Amino acid sequence: MIISGKLVDIHRREIYPAEISISGGIISKIVRVKHCHERFIMPGLIDSHIHIESSMVTPGSFAAAAVSRGTTAVVSDPHEIANVLGIRGVRFMIEDSKRVPLKFYFGAPSCVPATPFESAGSELNAFAVEELLSIHDIHYLAEMMNYPGVVYGDSEVLKKLEVARRLKKPVDGHAPGLTGELLRKYVAAGISTDHECTSAEEAREKIALGMKILVREGSAAKNLDALKELFKSNPEMLMLCSDDLHPEMLLKQHINALVARLVSDGYDIFDVIRSCTINPARHYNLSTGLLLTGDPADLVIVDNPATMNVEETWIEGKKVFEHGRILFDIVKAAPVNNFSCTPVSTTQISVEAKGRKIRIIEAYDGSLNTGQIISQIPEGKEVDPDIESDVLKIVVKDRYEDRPPAVGFIKGFGLKKGAFASSVAHDSHNIICIGASDDDIINAVNKVVEMKGGLAVAEGTHIESLPLPVAGIMSGEPVAKVAQEYERLSDLVKSMGSRMTAPFMTLSFMALLVIPELKLSDKGLFDGKEFRFTNLFAE
Repeated sequence: MIISGKLVDIHRREIYPAEISISGGIISKIVRVKHCHERFIMPGLIDSHIHIESSMVTPGSFAAAAVSRGTTAVVSDPHEIANVLGIRGVRFMIEDSKRVPLKFYFGAPSCVPATPFESAGSELNAFAVEELLSIHDIHYLAEMMNYPGVVYGDSEVLKKLEVARRLKKPVDGHAPGLTGELLRKYVAAGISTDHECTSAEEAREKIALGMKILVREGSAAKNLDALKELFKSNPEMLMLCSDDLHPEMLLKQHINALVARLVSDGYDIFDVIRSCTINPARHYNLSTGLLLTGDPADLVIVDNPATMNVEETWIEGKKVFEHGRILFDIVKAAPVNNFSCTPVSTTQISVEAKGRKIRIIEAYDGSLNTGQIISQIPEGKEVDPDIESDVLKIVVKDRYEDRPPAVGFIKGFGLKKGAFASSVAHDSHNIICIGASDDDIINAVNKVVEMKGGLAVAEGTHIESLPLPVAGIMSGEPVAKVAQEYERLSDLVKSMGSRMTAPFMTLSFMALLVIPELKLSDKGLFDGKEFRFTNLFAE
């Protein structure tokens, strides 16, 4: 089999007409020619850090969408499903991924649960991490979010790092804003990457200490514009990644869109493509092709590097995508889940006034961070939402056991009526809901309970929903179907007054305690700066 086109040779840093011979899934020969098709051939693209679960579909469904964007491999941290199902969840991801040709390189989640201040479905201690890292299909220790545990010498954290060192597996980092001596300690512990940089200055300090910077552009956090100047100074230290990519965005773009943006902005094409091919392949020791003789034939054919419209995708010598058609079948996996709670009642979410001032979470559009507002409340026995002031009620319910829900108040969503709930709530994936009235909150939460996971929007007696039967966070349906339903529910929330660009996505991070400032777990209101629980009532 011979493929011809303009070869983007990232090793020689040239673009030239070439014919690529493929035999047995391997590139057997690459020769220069005088004439070729007007199309560009480059190595298959690699996403260097992604949580597949955030796309709300299983690895099989994810693969069908990803190959249409020229992706041939992903470095994936399955810590979302690990928080729900532990090792069983990780094994589910591995087995499901083997049904499709896309190359999945999974890591062992290092922080399950992310904190001890929330209820998760499982816990992965150092022994469990060692069990995972010993599996052939686990390629690295996934993001070490517990950076205080690293720099202050938590024994359990250090055991996990020691296991990775002993087994010679790379260790991914997660150190937003960490600087100075604490950063040096973090890097010295063997942590080799970070995907949380929001400024070039932050990234340069980490690069100077030897860290690779994963330039993130996903659905929730977008750092490409802030970091792209590093392609001029430190291209060998950069990798492109998505981190979290919701279904409607995955349907439209993947790493190919980031390549197109950078090339169109005038950044060196070879440095850009290197960041999503050579750099991750070498860092994580991936068995993926880099368009060299003797390599697996993992490649993508595009119309132009400045647009990156994908015409064909090949993995190990097999064409898996061609002009809008997926060329492999997806076999649905039997759902796995961990969902044990029963419905809640309005009395469980009523808030008795125990002071005259309350702490309110302030949410920002397009940000994982939140603020804190201390506000005077009206006289009364109960504290209710104040729709005119955009102060809504937020509820987090433990999905794993029947404990009473935690209740707080939040500003920034703009909801005028109704409520919306989800069991996609990082990182423990309990049920989270925001609403303008208690009755609507109860209806939305209880719909999620009834489905044993999913998204729900309630207004009066009218309830719309999207079931997520796999661990309460994923569907086995095609990405297009899930994206359509996800966008429909998001539009419904916006029609009820929400000003958020992506209300469900923002909602899903309101229980993520490791991102400051004020969040709500199923155990109560949490101060992310002080890293401790705080009272709802300020006085």
